[in-house]
Amino acid sequence: MDAPGRCVYVFSMGELSTVSTAPAVPFLDLRPSHEALKAAILADISDLIDAGTFTNGPQVREFEDAFAAYCGTEHCVGVASGLDALRLALIAAGLEPGDEVIVPALTFVATFEAVTQAGGIPVLVDVSETDYCLDPAAVEAAIGPRTRFLLPVHLYGQLANMRALEEVAHRHGLRILEDACQAHGAERGGFRAGAAGFAGAFSFYPAKNLGAMGDAGAVTTNDGSIARQIRVLREHGQERKYDHRHEGWTSRLDTIQALVLLHKLPLLDEWNDSRRAAAAFYLNALTNIGDLQLPQVAAESEPVWHLFVIRTARPNALADHLAQRGIRSGRHYPKPPHCSNAYAHLAGDFPVAEAVASQCLSLPLFSGITEAQVEAVVQAVADFV
Repeated sequence: MDAPGRCVYVFSMGELSTVSTAPAVPFLDLRPSHEALKAAILADISDLIDAGTFTNGPQVREFEDAFAAYCGTEHCVGVASGLDALRLALIAAGLEPGDEVIVPALTFVATFEAVTQAGGIPVLVDVSETDYCLDPAAVEAAIGPRTRFLLPVHLYGQLANMRALEEVAHRHGLRILEDACQAHGAERGGFRAGAAGFAGAFSFYPAKNLGAMGDAGAVTTNDGSIARQIRVLREHGQERKYDHRHEGWTSRLDTIQALVLLHKLPLLDEWNDSRRAAAAFYLNALTNIGDLQLPQVAAESEPVWHLFVIRTARPNALADHLAQRGIRSGRHYPKPPHCSNAYAHLAGDFPVAEAVASQCLSLPLFSGITEAQVEAVVQAVADFV
């Protein structure tokens, strides 16, 4: 990107470098989380093969109940992906064609897709410098007569300022759907991810803090009517077999994924603590290093550090330097959705979102990352800067 408002990007191949076939520090390594669970999961999968309950098996409802309890909500409905969770929640809440949904300009494209696929119109608002989430101060000016929903994204694992957003929503009669796909277990100001809005949408993509072994998602809510409607929508719109009251989708949470998530959920807090420890090391060791801008932790916030994103004027060069040391890194997200061909018609003036996109670099962070690995990353970054 040359300057805010001009979507010009140069992509680094550092994350895909073949300098080392066995990186000293991978960007993501799921093996530490899976090692202790592998035998038990395989045994349960063997039982599932014998039972044959591959769809709507008892493990689905068991996981839904467990995850609802974890998030502090009355209901959880398992679905096939985080995108399905967002889309079906909007439809279940009554979004109609042409309704406007306020979304942050910096997010993964699925946030936009959910709105447009549900028939809504995304209205983009810039993000805050303090947390990279939807800026409550900018939301007010974007509200119009067709605005129906706010869709904050808890980006990188830190909750948006839900207290301030709730105040805005209350004044204008809007409903809040949380995109909590990166924030399993995160808290801020007395709110927990998935329990602050009328519903929360989660992804269990394998790389998430709580990840399945394939695509999976869920909606959490305290609204029984929303939960019932999503259960109908995920199952071809049928309330009973062959009684199709609504147009629906095939969007069930597979039994095998629910089984995996049941094994992982009890360990989520421990895994989040591991991420917090690594993030604290980065924050301490990389302070006042060159031009690096480190992520800020908002007041009363307990992020779960799905990603540790730094900013620098030369993210591609730094990524290439790390790759030469056998250290993998990532860019999340170097091209905001409104700078893509699919959503170019939504282009506008979003200087913070575009500045973060042009400068961002995600350092390795995963549950089980070792102190030696984190130290190697810090040393390599310091050497470059």
